[in-house]
Order: sequence, then C-alpha cells, then structure tokens
Amino acid sequence: MAPLNTLQTIEASVWQELAAAALDKGHAWRCAVLATIDGDSADARSVVLREVDATQRELIIFTDARSAKVAQLQAHPRATLVLWSPTLLWQLRLRVLLAIETSGLALSSRWASLQFSPAANDYLARLAPGTPLAEARVERDSREHFAVLTAKVNAIDWLEINPAGHRRALFDDQGARWLVP
Repeated sequence: MAPLNTLQTIEASVWQELAAAALDKGHAWRCAVLATIDGDSADARSVVLREVDATQRELIIFTDARSAKVAQLQAHPRATLVLWSPTLLWQLRLRVLLAIETSGLALSSRWASLQFSPAANDYLARLAPGTPLAEARVERDSREHFAVLTAKVNAIDWLEINPAGHRRALFDDQGARWLVP
C-alpha cells in the first residue's frame, strides 16, 4: 500500500478498511478487542465486526443479551475497540458509545439473515454466557437472547508502524491532527 500523506486520506482509508472487515471474514479487523468497565476494573474480550456505516460513524456487533459485556455497557456505555492489522501495520483505538438493541425491526431483520448460519448458535444457548457446564454440550433455546450493539465512533486513534518512522493521528470532534507516535 502506498503511504497515505494526508489526514483526510488516512481517515477515509480507515473507514474503507473497517467496511472491508465487516464483509471479509479473513480481514484482521474482523475481530476486535472490546474493552469495557466492570466495576472498578477493565474487562476485555474479542467481538466480531458485522456491519459498518461510515456516514453515521457506526459499527455493528452481535452479542447475547445476557453476556457480562451487556450488563457492563448498561452501567457504563463508553468503551474502546482495539484493532490491529499485520498487513497494514495499523493499530486502531476507537473510542465508542454503545447502544444495546434487544427488540425491534432492525434486530429481527438481522436475525433473519443470521439464523441459518453456524454463527446463530452463538445466541441460542439456553444458559447465559460464562455459566459453568457439567459437560461440553450446550442446550439450544430460542433467539430471545440475540442482541445488537451499535458502537458510535467518537474518536479514532490511528497508529502506523513503519520502519521509516511510525506515524499517529487522532480523528475526533475536535478535528483531525497528527500526534507523536
């Protein structure tokens, strides 16, 4: 990839890569680390990027409504997503505000497109995520636990690892600017 020399082209490229990650299961940014607040400490886990709306600056993630992250986000809806691409040599730290959707037409339409895929099993467990099991078999239930997280991106902290010199930029409500890496 040719070097990106302006903040505008970097930001546009970040959103293009995010959109590609939502469609390409092999893209390094398909799985991101979501860090949330759990009481007095941080908690982190991998999540799968499902949809991207660059115009609205939103990312869509699916989850089980009973998961610990949902309870954490109900108490503290601000979080950070961290993504790394060894191909691009880019790290992103996205500051986001998350909204949880457990019903409605948008949720139903997403479930309709997901329900016959292997991924649907992730949201059909009878017991909540993290519940101890006597054996490695999970009983299936209905889709009532399927939820959608909408992450509104408030800030993008972009870092490029480059042998010729690292570069870093921040894109937020104050505008775009270069930072010391």
